[in-house]
Amino acid sequence: MNVTRGFTGRPRVHNAGLPPGQYDAGDDWPVLSAEVTPDLAPADWTLRIDGLVAEPRTWDWEQAHALPASAYEGDIHCVTSWSKFGVRFGGVSLDTLLEAVRPDPAATHAVAYAHTGYTANLPLADLTGGRAWIVWDHDGRPLPAEHGGPARLIVPHLYFWKSVKWIAGIRILDHDEPGFWEQNGYHARGNPWEEQRYSGD
Repeated sequence: MNVTRGFTGRPRVHNAGLPPGQYDAGDDWPVLSAEVTPDLAPADWTLRIDGLVAEPRTWDWEQAHALPASAYEGDIHCVTSWSKFGVRFGGVSLDTLLEAVRPDPAATHAVAYAHTGYTANLPLADLTGGRAWIVWDHDGRPLPAEHGGPARLIVPHLYFWKSVKWIAGIRILDHDEPGFWEQNGYHARGNPWEEQRYSGD
């Protein structure tokens, strides 16, 4: 795992508005990745949603940007214990994309995957109802590559390892299929408020 210099050893001041075991990272946004940051230009980026859907679809950069814009403003929480308040992301609601592909009524889960091959599993219910986005802006500026740019998934109510950087696609399934960290001992769902960090929590 790659960690930004200075990440470890920061004073940890707990805020009552934080999930248990978390600290406020303030202006910092630590960079943690399971893989090397790819050199992925917006012109080369695509997003595909397939699997248990009526109409698999692939969007390129221009097609994704032509969809109705949506934004998230709120908090994010990393399993390594940092949280950030009041982050602002712009992009498109995953609801808009899922409406286009029409998941089968039998669908229950999804695997989100990156252009690097990284994967994370999610219950479909955690991706719908205004709870997930594909984003390419942070604070009104293009999302930096080290934070998942040109585009990433964000599922802010779960630990941030579920918010796949350099998002390439989402496969809709009728069963749970563990992703990268879930195969390596992390919790299947990752709810910060229940401290679901590791398998068995």
